[in-house]
Amino acid sequence: MKKHNGNQRELVYVHLNETKHYVLSYGIEFEEFARSLKDFMNNVLLLKHHFDDGEFNLHTLLEYVPLEQMEKLIKDDVYGYGDFCWVDFEEEDALNELSGQELAELLFLGHMKDALRTPFYQQLRNRFVYLAHDDGWWNKVYYRNMKDFYHMLGEVLAAKMTDSKLAKNLLGIKKKRPFPPIHMELILNMKIMMKEGILISIHDNVQTRTVIEIPIWVLGDFDNMDDMYEEYEKMAKGKPDAKLVFDKKTREWKMYAS
Repeated sequence: MKKHNGNQRELVYVHLNETKHYVLSYGIEFEEFARSLKDFMNNVLLLKHHFDDGEFNLHTLLEYVPLEQMEKLIKDDVYGYGDFCWVDFEEEDALNELSGQELAELLFLGHMKDALRTPFYQQLRNRFVYLAHDDGWWNKVYYRNMKDFYHMLGEVLAAKMTDSKLAKNLLGIKKKRPFPPIHMELILNMKIMMKEGILISIHDNVQTRTVIEIPIWVLGDFDNMDDMYEEYEKMAKGKPDAKLVFDKKTREWKMYAS
């Protein structure tokens, strides 16, 4: 794995597989994911991890994190786990109803980061299956409802902008300027490109007096993120395929094809 000049937090690669209900991504970390979907998060069954404060379920012989302990997991160094894989669930009793076949499928998910069949279980009522290696570097997330992904991406991109852009107030003290989330309609406009694989680069933003432009390149389908990054470096020398544009006056987002 290469280090990408500290750009990882300001680059987001997304490859959407709508048919199989998953998204492969680079640049989106668990904390960003969890905070953007806080209204939908639930208890999580840990399939691969190094979290020290989980509860133990005797039926599955796996650890889980109840919702009230989720903040500890969010703040933990999940990148340092290497593999970090989990599936959410509503009630602990549901874990005790999992069949041997279903448990085998869950273990396969954590080990191979792929699904033998649909990874959504009636007993668990799970919305997500989160499979990561070096969290934020290579993430594969299954979504029961793809609208959760579109919502998450709009929230995360705005949060990344807020973290990356500092403005001085009248006293000369730097403060963060919160950017509004990108509306789902705009994210949906990128769906066709996301099916091919896109790189959204906050790092390469162009700012004028009135707008901030975020370039988007269609890179293609990558499973190896070093290869993806090399392709980005080539493409970044040329014209982007589209731009997300933030109007400073109206504080609204728009998207333009190049």
